Amino acid sequence: MPSRTSSSPRVAVLADSDTRWKWGALTAYRIQSDIRLDGYLLRGRATPTVRQLDEVGARADSLREIRGVDFVRSIDRTRYDVVVLACVGGAVQAMLHGLARAWQRAERRPVVVTGYVGVVYEKLADGLLLRHGADVVLANSRHDADRFREVYRGVGADGGSVVECALPFLGGARYRGESATGARDPYTVVFAAQPSVPESRADRSYLLRRAVEHARRHPDREVLIKLRSKPGEHTTHIEELPYQKLAGKAAGGLPANCRLVYGNMGEVLDRTDLMVTVSSTAALESLHRGIPTAVLTDLGIREVLGNHHFLGSGCLASWDELDAGHRPEPDAHWLARQGVAADGDYERAFDAARARVTELRTADRLPPITPYYTPRTAPGYLPGLLARHGLDPHGEPVAGYADAPEETGGLRRVARETVREAARGAYRHGVQRVAPAIRRWGQL
Repeated sequence: MPSRTSSSPRVAVLADSDTRWKWGALTAYRIQSDIRLDGYLLRGRATPTVRQLDEVGARADSLREIRGVDFVRSIDRTRYDVVVLACVGGAVQAMLHGLARAWQRAERRPVVVTGYVGVVYEKLADGLLLRHGADVVLANSRHDADRFREVYRGVGADGGSVVECALPFLGGARYRGESATGARDPYTVVFAAQPSVPESRADRSYLLRRAVEHARRHPDREVLIKLRSKPGEHTTHIEELPYQKLAGKAAGGLPANCRLVYGNMGEVLDRTDLMVTVSSTAALESLHRGIPTAVLTDLGIREVLGNHHFLGSGCLASWDELDAGHRPEPDAHWLARQGVAADGDYERAFDAARARVTELRTADRLPPITPYYTPRTAPGYLPGLLARHGLDPHGEPVAGYADAPEETGGLRRVARETVREAARGAYRHGVQRVAPAIRRWGQL
């Protein structure tokens, strides 16, 4: 067993998408920089490609793809000090039950940490209760920490696991605006697109059209439409209508000063003068740097869009206002509540999480993992969640599922990648073409 007082703890991060891998790995390094990090990518719809991993830029000492059932049965409790579960809520719940079963008689086990990759604007109770049972549930702001504890208190669950911190990927150079020689040339407007917000073709086409029109109205500006993934790739959320396809059908095409871009968000923010989005976490990254940031109201301020999260921020604005030259001014109190330390010491935001994890991993013994959901409290919900990951209602690997051979070798073999990308293409076709058609037929 590794020393619990080791200055270089060994950490395992399990993630199920590119953004969650980014959150999990960077969170591990924020908690303690001098670590040995082994990455595990949960095999599924959103397993990141090599390109996406390169774009994220979060490093690991080793990285491999794995099924949930194989993670549960193969993770060595004597090898790791900390396990970070950076997955969607259902996967976190399944791993908690699987690890609880696997470690039920162990005298010592790793500290289990989980949390959210960004703004929590939907499924608050559902997502939180699925994460209950982890030793540490990280909240990215004071606002979230208060809400998380309230949810746990409301169901009679222990809220002591909730620890306030901040998003681990905030940072970068402060925005300086105009210099002694004038504004940067060209003035750059970035529209941060989201895979699933808004959802309809009409709304997504509208937002694209307004970005294009802004570029035409301001030929001295550069308008960048920042995309999350390339065709055939998946992210945390399903994208039924990629902006690439909508842009290809745009009337008159894109003007010379408007283009689609990919890449690391931090590098894009290095040249941004105005960030525009509906509700992307990129808004918080931008605000942290002091970049003027606009959260669009064109489609209304609605929970389904997530922009209601920015009420009181001072950032709500429409394309009409931006076309006329408006630059939003954020509210300092709102920023502080949201974990955006624009004028403070960002590193201190992780002090509490660092102290809690250190306290737990140096303890003589940790209590058993006890999720809120059990076969007794949620008999109609929990078994289905666990079955998706090859576990029975008690967290044991299902015989037929567990007996299937685990893939070996590197993260992505070329031949296997080709087959998998073809399968993803077929899946994307079903999501983008077949499913919407079926929904339309159902409305007739």
